[in-house]
Amino acid sequence: MAGDSTVAACPPEEYPMSGWGAVLAAFLDETDTVMNFAKGGATTESFISEGLWGELLKELEPENLVLIQFGHNDQKQPALLAPDGGYTYRLAGFLADVRSRGALPVLCTSVERCWFEDGRLVPSHGAYPQAVRALAARENVPVIDLTVFSAWLYEFLGEDAAPSLFAEGDRTHFCIRGASDIASYVARALRAYTGRDALLPPRGLNL
Repeated sequence: MAGDSTVAACPPEEYPMSGWGAVLAAFLDETDTVMNFAKGGATTESFISEGLWGELLKELEPENLVLIQFGHNDQKQPALLAPDGGYTYRLAGFLADVRSRGALPVLCTSVERCWFEDGRLVPSHGAYPQAVRALAARENVPVIDLTVFSAWLYEFLGEDAAPSLFAEGDRTHFCIRGASDIASYVARALRAYTGRDALLPPRGLNL
């Protein structure tokens, strides 16, 4: 996995804060190996410049799946990482790198922030999720739409209950419960993409 803090494993002192990538293994087959390279604060640019993408590529083997989710921090640098500019350009480079090694990229749109106004969730990622969808369509790669799923989940729970998915006082970073709900959905999507959907028993959300 490549991504930012919403995917990353958090240090022990931040417990129960957790990215969904940190708990994904619990929803996959026990023979699957999960390697999480995501880092808090990462953008598509910093993930390259800090060597994290290179470290991921060193571990990559043919037919591995590579899940890629950025956007939360890229949108803070619109000049360099515009959704239809540097952001898409770098994501496309990730796809090319993964494919050149015989591995399989999977794009993920950003999980939503838990911002409500008058009882309705306020979208917080602008054009970035659509940029991921458009790139996935052009490049014919799977996309897991975590923006849509997380927005549905928060609105289903409602403005009063949805914050229970997040670390205390935080509307961006999950607690274990929230991370697990997102990871459960990601695992289901991966099983569908790989044809392994019937291999594991279904796991319900913590609603």
